[in-house]
Amino acid sequence: MHPDNISIQLKSLFINTKLFKMEKSLLQRERASYQPKLPRGLKGAVKVKEGEPTQSVGNQKEIKKLFPKTYGMPLVEFVPSEKENFKTMNVGVILSGGQAPGGHNVICGIFDEIKKLDSKNRLFGFLMGPGGLVDHKYVELTSDIIDEYRNTGGFDMIGSGRTKLEKVDQFEKGLEIIRELDIKAIVIIGGDDSNTNACVLAEYYAAHNYGVQVIGCPKTIDGDLKNSQIETSFGFDTATKTYGELIGNIERDCNSARKYWHFVKLMGRSASHIALECALQCQPNICIISEEVEAKDMTLNQIVDQIASAVADRASRGNDFGVVLIPEGLIEFIPSISRLIEELNDLLATHGAEYKDLDKDAQCVYILAHLSKENADTFETLPEGVARQLSLDRDPHGNVQVSLIETDRLLSDMVESKLSKWASEGKFSGKFAALHHFFGYEGRCAAPSNFDADYCYSLGISAALLVANGKTGYMAIVKNTTAPTNDWKAGGVPITMMMNMERRNGEMKPVIRKALVELDGKPFKKFVEKRDEWAKETCFVYPGPIQYWGPSSVCDRTTRTLVLEQE
Repeated sequence: MHPDNISIQLKSLFINTKLFKMEKSLLQRERASYQPKLPRGLKGAVKVKEGEPTQSVGNQKEIKKLFPKTYGMPLVEFVPSEKENFKTMNVGVILSGGQAPGGHNVICGIFDEIKKLDSKNRLFGFLMGPGGLVDHKYVELTSDIIDEYRNTGGFDMIGSGRTKLEKVDQFEKGLEIIRELDIKAIVIIGGDDSNTNACVLAEYYAAHNYGVQVIGCPKTIDGDLKNSQIETSFGFDTATKTYGELIGNIERDCNSARKYWHFVKLMGRSASHIALECALQCQPNICIISEEVEAKDMTLNQIVDQIASAVADRASRGNDFGVVLIPEGLIEFIPSISRLIEELNDLLATHGAEYKDLDKDAQCVYILAHLSKENADTFETLPEGVARQLSLDRDPHGNVQVSLIETDRLLSDMVESKLSKWASEGKFSGKFAALHHFFGYEGRCAAPSNFDADYCYSLGISAALLVANGKTGYMAIVKNTTAPTNDWKAGGVPITMMMNMERRNGEMKPVIRKALVELDGKPFKKFVEKRDEWAKETCFVYPGPIQYWGPSSVCDRTTRTLVLEQE
């Protein structure tokens, strides 16, 4: 497409979305003036301090072979320098995957830092995710645009998308616009899959000596992009505080009406970090942790028994009410269902084309005919709706779309059936009425907490400094985040250090290893210490809304899990 046509198209897009004329709330107006706090290592002149060479967390030989140009690089930390190091460079930025609070501040940090390095430097935002790079859809991000989005939630500055960058023709198409705009580096802000793509892109451009750097930035509310170098992904803090407020509101209503059991499904995809953090904040009666279910080889019926027993015990005390937290990805962690899903993934990856055109009944027959006996038996025991949802199309990364599976209703229906049986046997004499909630999108674009506003701004500056210091295949990091902001440590970690080989869409592929809840970690142990008491008694805590202003102990505190992990 001719550049002029692109410009006209973008102008129309911005007018239609009122990019420059958004009506602002009083909160937005006040919040715009908030100046994110910085670690001392990012104040003034900065230089790079390099650590020891690194290796991948698993499958070292395979990962090294796949990424010969970007494997084994050292950890880097930014430390104060005596002289300013001015650099001339244009940068492109991409928001990839699901939204997370603070993304705009990452972009603001990049913008401010590259302008500090040289006022002539330019920042280009590629529209609607990685697809914007491939399709040459972009906008130059000027101060007029940037200033509209400081300390705001959402990704609406440039939009996001889930296009995967994994094919040579995509890399070459992206290179065309990179050359045209004289871009030195691309910063990809995303989760584990998006940063895996960033690593692949970095390796390709390095292998071909194109002179284009690629930097990643850790984003996801799910909390599963963390390791020894990444203490927390941005957005997790804000999202869990938002959900904590909502759960607290439900708990208070529950304790007021005293007649409902609330089943709350929480976003988080595969991991249970959000559920665990919200449990520590709010002290619900029951919280299921998927990783524990898997470790104990629990069946669906055992989970139902656990919940039903708590309901019956509270009923015996005159309390026919309570709150249950359920992680979004629970169904995948029930071992028998997990084995079924794994085989279904391979089946759909191999035969999806012939499967998708069949009618509903024929699809069920087709699946049963192609599954192993063990998994076919499991498939037949599932409620029709759940079985159907497990066999739907996968997301672009080959994952089950767990948000579509109504795990909360499945569990409450099975609990109700169990209690009815117990009632007929004289084992239950209470009342059971269930209400259902799914908290996910409510938190993804919330206005960032002070922590996320500060953290993201520092990540953006770190990304710009990685570019200025010639790095590629790195992810921007900020560590020591339970200390005062001034003592945070900023730098970068080679993306290959976090990678291993996993089966995706029927093939072994390099991916960043997901971080699941550690059952021997302090946050889970604290939860285990208290959960029996919470199940029996009404120990609800009402966190209230995110506090932007007030005592530092209130408005600047980090998540419970991060504090416990860093003790």
